[in-house]
This record gives sequence, structure tokens and C-alpha cells, in this order.
Amino acid sequence: MAGWNASPAPVGSTPYVFPPVEEWPDGDAIVMGGALDPATVIAAYRRGLFPMIADAPRPVLVWWSPEPRAILPLDGFRLTRSLERSARRFEVRVDTSFGDVIARCADPARPRGWITPEFIHAYTTLHELGWAHSVEVFDRQGALAGGLYGVRIARLFAGESMFHAQRDASKVALMALVGLMRDSGMTLLDVQWTSSHLESLGAVQVPRRRYLQLLAEAVRR
Repeated sequence: MAGWNASPAPVGSTPYVFPPVEEWPDGDAIVMGGALDPATVIAAYRRGLFPMIADAPRPVLVWWSPEPRAILPLDGFRLTRSLERSARRFEVRVDTSFGDVIARCADPARPRGWITPEFIHAYTTLHELGWAHSVEVFDRQGALAGGLYGVRIARLFAGESMFHAQRDASKVALMALVGLMRDSGMTLLDVQWTSSHLESLGAVQVPRRRYLQLLAEAVRR
């Protein structure tokens, strides 16, 4: 497993062809099918797409590009005094418990659960190859209190999911990720769709066209 700043292992080329942007529909769902092999998933992120299961009417793999897209500007993260106090109760680690974090994010008891065993296998493989990373938050007793995971490509971090078992733990994980990205010279934190929770922390929506411009700059080799 490569570390946060180590170069990930090559994944080769995908055998699938994604439609060009000019042919994308106006909605969030772009194309169905394909597979979750490392080459295809990384190629998708480079193009502004990410995979998620949809029920239509049976579960099917769909590649998404929301319109508009939610991002969290690194200079716009809202660090409140309350969150700053909460952070003192926790210890933050990176890439020490990826399997535990994705398993907690995949808890079937959570609403709108979409992280299937196939997704867990795919992203665990990406983690082992150095593409997927986790930020973990532990309490003073050493228990996993919250965390998040996602995919890093150059200066992009594509957030996939987060969870918390204790108050503010997922917020602390996001705060730590923002700091880590700043220190690493990264520029784009993709959070896919917005929510009141993410908006309270500084997330904003941008048109898909603008997101793709920011993406092109972030993943440039």
C-alpha cells in the first residue's frame, strides 16, 4: 500500500469507452454498465464521472456526473469554535484503517445505502494500489469515532463517503482532509452532491462545465 504522498501503482487502460462530454445528457446519470476494475474507475474519475448503483428497477452500475456538482473550496472550509473544541477530543490518522472506514460507510442500516460488497472490493483494491485513501478519527479510548474515504488523483480528492459514530467526528475528518490537501498542494475537493451538512462546512455548487475545467487542471500530470 502506498502512502498519501507516494505515487500510486499504474492501472493501465480501461477496455471501456466513455461517451464524450458533448454527448452527455443534462441529468446526473451519464451511462450504465462497465465494471469496477481499477483502470476503469480511475479513467472515470479523470473524466468527471464516478460509479454508483441505481435501482432501475433492478440494481445497475451507473456512472454519474451531477449537474450542478458540489465541491468544497479548500479556502472556504468553515471551522467554527465548536468544531475546533471537538477536534481536541480526537486523534486523526490517515490510511491506517481503510477497511474499517469503508465497512462503516457501507452499513446497510444507513439510509440510501449503495456501497455493495463489489464496491468495497473495488475501492479496497484501489487503496492497496495507492489511489484510494481514508482519514480516520479515533477517540481517547482508541475507538474509531468517524472517518471518510475517497480517491486521490494528483491534486484532486474525490470524496466518496463518510460516517460518524460520535458527534462531530466526520466533521473532524473533513477538517483534517482539507488541511492535508492544503499541505500537499492539492486544489479540488469533490463532494459530488451537496447537503445541508456539507453546506454548513462550506460546500458550494458549480456548473458541470466549470467542474470539468477545475478537474482538468487538478489531474494534469
